[in-house]
Amino acid sequence: MAKKIEHYLGNPNLKAKGVDVEFTKEQVAEYLRCGQDPLYFIKKYVKIVHLDKGLIPFELYDFQEDIVTKIHDNRFVICKLPRQSGKSTTTIAYLLHYVLFNAEVSVAILANKQATARELLHRLKLAYEHLPKWLQQGVEQWNKGTIELENGSRILASATSSSAIRGSSFNLIFLDEFAFVPPEVADEFFSSVYPTITSGKTTKVMMVSTPHGMNLFYKFWTDASNGRSSYVPIEVHWSQVPGRDEKWKQETIANTSEQQFRTEFECDFVGSVNTLIEAKKLKELTYIDPVFSNDEGFDVLKEPEEDHTYVMCVDVSRGQGLDYHAFTIVDITEMPYRLVAKFRNNQMSPLVYPNAIYSAARQYNNCHILVELNDIGGQVADVLHTEMEYDGLLVTTVRGRKGQTLDGGFGTGQSQYGIRTTEAVKRVGCSLLKSMIEENKLIIEDFETIKEFVSFISKKKSYQAETGHHDDLVMTLVLFGWLTTQSYFKELTNLDIRKDLYEDKMKQIEDDMTPFGFIEDGLNSNIQTFQDNSGEIWTVQDEESGGWM
Repeated sequence: MAKKIEHYLGNPNLKAKGVDVEFTKEQVAEYLRCGQDPLYFIKKYVKIVHLDKGLIPFELYDFQEDIVTKIHDNRFVICKLPRQSGKSTTTIAYLLHYVLFNAEVSVAILANKQATARELLHRLKLAYEHLPKWLQQGVEQWNKGTIELENGSRILASATSSSAIRGSSFNLIFLDEFAFVPPEVADEFFSSVYPTITSGKTTKVMMVSTPHGMNLFYKFWTDASNGRSSYVPIEVHWSQVPGRDEKWKQETIANTSEQQFRTEFECDFVGSVNTLIEAKKLKELTYIDPVFSNDEGFDVLKEPEEDHTYVMCVDVSRGQGLDYHAFTIVDITEMPYRLVAKFRNNQMSPLVYPNAIYSAARQYNNCHILVELNDIGGQVADVLHTEMEYDGLLVTTVRGRKGQTLDGGFGTGQSQYGIRTTEAVKRVGCSLLKSMIEENKLIIEDFETIKEFVSFISKKKSYQAETGHHDDLVMTLVLFGWLTTQSYFKELTNLDIRKDLYEDKMKQIEDDMTPFGFIEDGLNSNIQTFQDNSGEIWTVQDEESGGWM
């Protein structure tokens, strides 16, 4: 009779499948206690590798005990922790307890990189191998990416993605360093896979990370902290880690940088330097949930109101997976101005984009539209003007050294339906946008827009998105910033002026032109220009030519 194999693949530290264990009375009691109390199990039986001391028992710090307890007692937990605080080791120890003492459960260890996920699984394997045999389950499978145990439980290690766990059912998902998962991957994961995970009644999600900008992890953390989700927030300060004091802080800063310390140890979400909006203000910005959203990327933050005046600024891309089409709608009825709606989509064809613009503009009281003409923006403006006959398009005129000016369609010179984003336009727009936001003259409560501002930094004497990030929404607001500098904008923002504009204009012209007289511009015999007391340049035509400008 063949001798029964007791070890898995000859590994003396692993119990093979089907090996019977005769428990002593003490072991039965101990097994039951371990199953009921994960902290007791971890403290007494889990071993870790210390850099200096080698293999040692895992002695948990107070904050680590708190993490284990909250993970065990709650379905959804999010942890914001500093670097080198043992966050991964703590969660791995709990996962070991979870698969040992729960039959037929599936666990996914997902990290920003597959190598990282497999390293975490390796740590769990190491702890497993040093458990007493009577605490182990027999091993069914034991490789780099998966573990399967005799009790039917299994663990998968993979990079975070929608494809990693699609089609499978998981009882617990551990998302390690989720803030470092690329934004597109994180968005796809939560839109396609996450709903199936949370639909169960006992499924658990652990999200653990050091902050890395205002991304999806930031949103989850903020929602949890403000009680807007089911996640229990856990925060650990660097000073809670034994051995870290003010002296350690100064030494760490000296060896890295103050910015790096703020991000990695202070757990500051605003890690970028030289952002257009100062870091202090970025931290103060809050977001609200849209009151309406559709599948195309249109979010309504505030419904349109009767008699309110709105401006839409439009950025056009080629779509189809490239940069995003984007537009923002701002209520300019009174100060402070307010972002009330936005659109963001990188899949829509440019041929369809005018329909989305037109629909939203009509919804917001036939609002004024300023289209960026760079690249294919001119084609979109042409469709809106010619085919859709939208009469709210704002017109700019090129005036030599003065560049582009907004004139409401009454100006002379080279006119265009929209604006080209030149260096001058961007410089002025950025400056005004910065002032409005930092002085609370423009209220922005949209998450995606705020996220773009966090990575909108100074580069090559201008501002643009950090590598790997987008700035399409921000650029629409840069256009809005430029728009606010225009004289014609002042007319749009005052309802009384707009109402009486045509009645009072001729009298104003008569009053203003007296001390200055008319100036022949040499372009049209029916057109004369003058400068008023405020320095504004006016162009006057006779009645047959169209009146004032």
